[in-house]
Amino acid sequence: MSGGSMGETRHARRIGLTGPIGCGKSTVAGWLADQGAAVIDADRVARDIVEPGSPTLAAVLQAFGPTIATADGRLDRQALGRIVFGDPAALTRLEAITHPAVRPRILDAIGAAEDAGAPAIVIEAIKLVEGGLAALCDETWLIVCEAGEQRARLRGRGVAEADAEARIAAQADLESRLRGVATRVIDTSGPIDDARARVLEAWSAALGATNRGG
Repeated sequence: MSGGSMGETRHARRIGLTGPIGCGKSTVAGWLADQGAAVIDADRVARDIVEPGSPTLAAVLQAFGPTIATADGRLDRQALGRIVFGDPAALTRLEAITHPAVRPRILDAIGAAEDAGAPAIVIEAIKLVEGGLAALCDETWLIVCEAGEQRARLRGRGVAEADAEARIAAQADLESRLRGVATRVIDTSGPIDDARARVLEAWSAALGATNRGG
């Protein structure tokens, strides 16, 4: 018998996905889900914690004012984005409110996925490292792509050019900062079948590391 001793509990391989906007994190997460991974989308969790009536939404409104709320009391994410993507201090203030609320929900989701016997757990988060989520992972995958493809993908999502440029500029140093901490760097540029093959190769290597006890 390989691996640990009898009765030892080994958690599922935890893979953190991060990287600049428009480079394919969600697509990669979908491919890994097709392989059986349990995917936790930190952005979706971040949306859940600011539902109307939530204490986190109240704190965000107190910090940034009523102009970031819609008429029906929901968070106007575009209005908030226009504030924080152009102001690093404002972004830091927002993250100080949201990150502590996101983490417990992600921990709960990890526990549920492990209880369900998932072969691997994928945490998709643009602030994987800064939010302290990378410390929960066995591997950090940095998803990157060429600048031209990044802009084309954002246009394809219907993001206005000015908003796209603001978001790209706000993350200008993200790739260079994260290359040093990434376990694997995966470029999704070019034909989609080639990108998927690179992802599945990394997936096989990650599961192989789990089987070897790495």
